[in-house]
Amino acid sequence: MLPFCLYISMKTEKTNKVIEIMAPAGSFESLMAAVNAGAGSVYFGAGHLNMRSKSSSNFSLEDLSQISEICNERNIKSYLTVNTVMYDGDLEAMYEMIAHAKKSNITAIIASDISAIQYAQKIEMEVHISTQINVSNIEAVRFYSKFADVIVLARELSLEQTKAICQKIEEEQIKGPGGELVKIEIFVHGALCMAISGKCYLSLHDNWHSANRGACLQNCRRSYTVRETGSDKELLIDNEYIMSPKDLSTIKFVDKILDAGVSVLKIEGRGRSADYVAKTVGIYREAVQAYLDGEFTNEKADAWETELKTVFNRGFWDGYYLGAKFGEWNDRYGSQATRKKIQIGKVSNYFQKAGAAEFLLQSGDLSKGDSIMVIGPTTGVYETVVEEIRLDDKAVGHAEQGSKISMLIEIKLRRNDKLFKVIDVDE
Repeated sequence: MLPFCLYISMKTEKTNKVIEIMAPAGSFESLMAAVNAGAGSVYFGAGHLNMRSKSSSNFSLEDLSQISEICNERNIKSYLTVNTVMYDGDLEAMYEMIAHAKKSNITAIIASDISAIQYAQKIEMEVHISTQINVSNIEAVRFYSKFADVIVLARELSLEQTKAICQKIEEEQIKGPGGELVKIEIFVHGALCMAISGKCYLSLHDNWHSANRGACLQNCRRSYTVRETGSDKELLIDNEYIMSPKDLSTIKFVDKILDAGVSVLKIEGRGRSADYVAKTVGIYREAVQAYLDGEFTNEKADAWETELKTVFNRGFWDGYYLGAKFGEWNDRYGSQATRKKIQIGKVSNYFQKAGAAEFLLQSGDLSKGDSIMVIGPTTGVYETVVEEIRLDDKAVGHAEQGSKISMLIEIKLRRNDKLFKVIDVDE
């Protein structure tokens, strides 16, 4: 599948602008899911100097060359996050990490600390400015354009503010080190934090784990009882987790985001599963394509949002983009996905000529008509509905746990890929 970096003609300019869908990758499964879903770029962490160092399965420095090879073969950009607060004791590790990224042909780093930004510039490594810097105005864009080709704006800006910044970049021809106009990137989907652009000290205060060092323990996602000092009176605050905002979803107004002049649509979720990556990238890709074709409609947007609800989410809201007041809090802990996957087995063999896969049902049964998902580090994510099950060379309608079965599969699977049954979640 070709990567999704499409060109659109700007209404007020003769030049073209690239729209890039940027996908999270916390594992090789998620990386391949992003690639196969048509992402234009992927971002990921390696080691301990990134904002998800404790909450997702990060890559090692040794993995960077393989990631680069996978991405470069498909003309997909690769971005290494080096975006934590840096102390003196981190500098040598940071130098090594960025130098290794350049040697491995990683496209760019995403950074927030000036030490990382300056070192990357020194060795001629492309830099993107992280949302942790909280860029909120055109003067900040002018300053960081000396260092970076892409700038992620603060999550608290409205679309009108974002549009004004994009227009100023065009009018003043503000260019980055690469000689092209600075690109503006914003988050379009995924978790939102109660803190300003992720600058939170709650986890550090309560547990001595700094969120700004990639070690957030998500204290804000928990339930709390508010009790009056000096009495036993407890307050119930609308049954809401009042520090835990719902997830951001912009699928219903992606057209307005693109009209504002945004170039890069960033999906949050390096700590989430490969099927989340596949679904979100695929849906946003479809939405952007509809925009390019002049076929973006409210009816399609409603259907896309329904699909996005099938994977991990804490409920959706618009964030700050449309000027809504902050207060879209969760009323429960964890995911509100309408579907869930249950691991029931693994791939035990694949027969290339026959186009069939053999599965071992280790912890569940399977029936004709069931929805299944296969996830693997090379396969990525593959979903289908079971049309036929073969057991002992006979077609059967049902197979019990412990059975070794085979099915016709459209793509090549690999041994030890995980097999899941996908079911609706009961209300």
